[in-house]
Amino acid sequence: MMQITDLQKEQKITPLLRLGFRPFFLSGAIFSVFAIALWLLMYRGVVSFSPLGGGYWWHIHEMIFAFGGAIIAGFLLTAVQNWTGMRGAQGTSLLVLFILWLAGRVVVLMPNLLGDVLTTLVDLSFLPAVAYVLAKPIIAIKQYRNLFFAPLLLLLTIANLEMHMAIYYPQTFSIVYAGYAGVMLVTFLMSVMAGRVTPMFTANGTKTQKATPAPWLDNICNGSLAIAMFYLVFQPVLGFNATFFGALLIIAGIFQTMRWLRWRPWITLTIPLLWSIHVSIKFICFGLIVLGASYLTAEIPSNHAWHLLTIGGMGGLILAMISRVSLGHTGRPLQPPKSMTLAYLLISIATLVRVFGPWGLPEKTLMFIDISGTCWIAAFAIFAIKYAPMLTAPRADGRPG
Repeated sequence: MMQITDLQKEQKITPLLRLGFRPFFLSGAIFSVFAIALWLLMYRGVVSFSPLGGGYWWHIHEMIFAFGGAIIAGFLLTAVQNWTGMRGAQGTSLLVLFILWLAGRVVVLMPNLLGDVLTTLVDLSFLPAVAYVLAKPIIAIKQYRNLFFAPLLLLLTIANLEMHMAIYYPQTFSIVYAGYAGVMLVTFLMSVMAGRVTPMFTANGTKTQKATPAPWLDNICNGSLAIAMFYLVFQPVLGFNATFFGALLIIAGIFQTMRWLRWRPWITLTIPLLWSIHVSIKFICFGLIVLGASYLTAEIPSNHAWHLLTIGGMGGLILAMISRVSLGHTGRPLQPPKSMTLAYLLISIATLVRVFGPWGLPEKTLMFIDISGTCWIAAFAIFAIKYAPMLTAPRADGRPG
């Protein structure tokens, strides 16, 4: 039986700190708007910043480990309550985690405040802290099935550490491979979570029968991504073989597509809260295949193809899921604001423009990056504006959370 804090005690906690999704979904979305806007200005040379590692490092790092890390933390710190029946982080403990994340953003952007080494230590401390808070209740009730998310956060910390090491030891560590390792870790996590919730969401939302589970297919989908993930994490030791990596991604993409088709995405086309999830999963499927092909032929630019995963897959699935989870956990019907349909479309447009624009017309790359970034900014700004009143207010149904 869930050990819910009594309502009187709950009401003493500011609503924004009552459950992990509240501060991290809202702040993650707002930060992504700021980070992309600043990156566009830096890329064009309009503003001059000297963040840790330089502008290119900062853009990759902050979108994966800061934006992605915040959303992942919000998801897991909220989900652990459902898994264990025990309250997730709230109040002071949640505030400490949030301040730790925010401090990382400030010092990474302005490393002169603490110096490079202390800046690195502050940034690296967030994910292990979340892993500890997450693992504590899971271990307490011996629910080891969900414990693997804690080591996954530590793996993400290792990829983050490699990003930082690329600043200090560029002859050993690569910004590119460390960043890609982070992307593949997030893609693996998205694959695991999609396999758990998408069939149920689809069935419930369309009032149809849930797709029959296929554990073997889940194992191949997640296993192939896990191999790619570990291959990139251990790249400084193993080296990198483009043919092996490309073939592996194509195999992963094919099996992801098979699983996605079993979930019948076509039945969700009239329900934005569902088709947004399925479109994002399709970007993951398609992205893995195109990206894999880019490592087998020079005709496909892999630096552009990665954005199928980062914008369409990661950004799209994050936007779709946080807009759904926020409704459910604030006690509201699963009916997003109408403007969210535009936000979902904008993320898809941002993906297609960013990947295929520079690929087809490389001389117009700067224009396509501007258009793509503007679409991202608009999409997450819509979420922040529409959902801020929900995330900063008590649950609509009067329950704790």
